[in-house]
Amino acid sequence: MLGPGQGGCQDLGLTRPGARATMPSLWATLNHGGANGRVCWGRGLMYAVIQTGGKQYRVAEGDRLKVEKLVADTGANIELDKVLMVADGADVKVGKPYLDGGKVTAVVESHGRGKKVKIIKFRRRKHHLRRQGHRQWFTELKVTGIQAG
Repeated sequence: MLGPGQGGCQDLGLTRPGARATMPSLWATLNHGGANGRVCWGRGLMYAVIQTGGKQYRVAEGDRLKVEKLVADTGANIELDKVLMVADGADVKVGKPYLDGGKVTAVVESHGRGKKVKIIKFRRRKHHLRRQGHRQWFTELKVTGIQAG
């Protein structure tokens, strides 16, 4: 069995199409190139790991992702310069902590608010119940290009 740097495929042993892998990292890999329980490396897929809003995202060209709200108009082109890693097939570049000259370009698709999160504070036997709701703002981006430093 070949590893990530050697350009091979690994069978995850999923019995039915559409079944999820047990580990989240493998499920993320399945979304970017594997099908029916097979994870394939080294097929020319270029992806990057970026940081924005205190979170890290693995993105490839053409991906849509929801990030914490950014101050930009809808339809505007933005550059995300906090690139932690870029991989192009077997060629992997890792920054310390960021890649020099690495950037990901994206288009702002829309702004919106996420699903409501309900917060309930309850103290038993004290006649105390407090309810509160929260909806987090987000920006939806479509990745248009990746440049390695």
